[in-house]
Amino acid sequence: MHHRGSATIRSLVLGAVLVAALAGCGGGAGKPDPAAVSLIGDANRQMQKESFHSSGTTTAFAGARQETWWDPAQGLHIEVTGGVSGDVYCKDGTSYTSADLFAAALNRRGQQVTVPPELRSVYVTTKTEQGCASYFSIPVTGRHATNEDRSIGGRKASAVRVAGKGAEDLYFVEDGTRRLLLLEARRDGRTSSTVYDSFGAQNPITLPVAEKTMTLEAFRYRLGL
Repeated sequence: MHHRGSATIRSLVLGAVLVAALAGCGGGAGKPDPAAVSLIGDANRQMQKESFHSSGTTTAFAGARQETWWDPAQGLHIEVTGGVSGDVYCKDGTSYTSADLFAAALNRRGQQVTVPPELRSVYVTTKTEQGCASYFSIPVTGRHATNEDRSIGGRKASAVRVAGKGAEDLYFVEDGTRRLLLLEARRDGRTSSTVYDSFGAQNPITLPVAEKTMTLEAFRYRLGL
């Protein structure tokens, strides 16, 4: 039982590492800002219930770009291109990450991983503790940065700042619809900008076939981790 429990914990921890690498959230600390609680809650609920597309640069990997499609019924698809390439899918709290991208996320955290050729087409499955929306939700520790409020494409937006060690993210939420319009992130000396659009559009998302998936535990075993 202890071994299985430890494996589950490792799965959740490594899943969290991947979310942290690809999501905008820098974490943040401290008590929630009462002035921002309603704004963040409204934005997160709106983004979870409506399909959207986003694209831009990313702080996850140097020189990379990231594009995301979300559909509440079909799930999430993230495509990373540039210095590192790969895909992440997520449905019902389970993430499917292409092996090379998963290894790149671990390498960035200091764990050196080399994927053998026979596993490069595999998708590693992990449980995402906070669900698929954790890839785009605004952390509840955000604070309303009133001095950063501005218009984006002619739409008035309120700024939410999430700050953590070596990281700061600014989320811009449209005042009327509570849609997330823009994310500007700074992390470990890198900056990125992500634009959100195509709200309500159809986003066909096809998960990897079962034959191309592998649990994190099996993946670790094959790599000798």
